[in-house]
Amino acid sequence: MKALSELNIGAMAVVESLDLPEEVGHHLMHMGFTPDARVVVLRRAPAGDPTVYAIDGFEIALRRDTARAIRVRLAEEGTR
Repeated sequence: MKALSELNIGAMAVVESLDLPEEVGHHLMHMGFTPDARVVVLRRAPAGDPTVYAIDGFEIALRRDTARAIRVRLAEEGTR
């Protein structure tokens, strides 16, 4: 497993867990960051933070510290 913040632009991964305070975790879960959800790294701000991710049909920008607490596994090719 990796942290979401470690992935390169264009990478697709599957959410495994969120290691965040309960309030933040619940907020992200309502936005689609649930176990087994697929997430794609779309782009980063010019300074490198935040990063925009696509999940459940939405684009969501997350700061590096938040993305670092989201554990993912790389999605296998052909499972998009």
